[in-house]
Amino acid sequence: MIATKPRLRRVEASQYLLEKHGISRKPTTLAKMATCGGGPRFRHDGRAVLYDVADLDEYARASLSEPVASTSEAA
Repeated sequence: MIATKPRLRRVEASQYLLEKHGISRKPTTLAKMATCGGGPRFRHDGRAVLYDVADLDEYARASLSEPVASTSEAA
């Protein structure tokens, strides 16, 4: 049996981003980003939208800045 990472629906993806990465994205925001762009990659299973955990992790890494010691360091 091959172990795979789960695919998450929007509500679960929103919770995952908050719990694992501290990034707050409401399910409605993820839905808007799926329409307009700028969000994590996703797949369709019929009408259901599914997010791979690896794609959520990649989105989080791309969204967060490097650590800074002051606001003057932020670009």
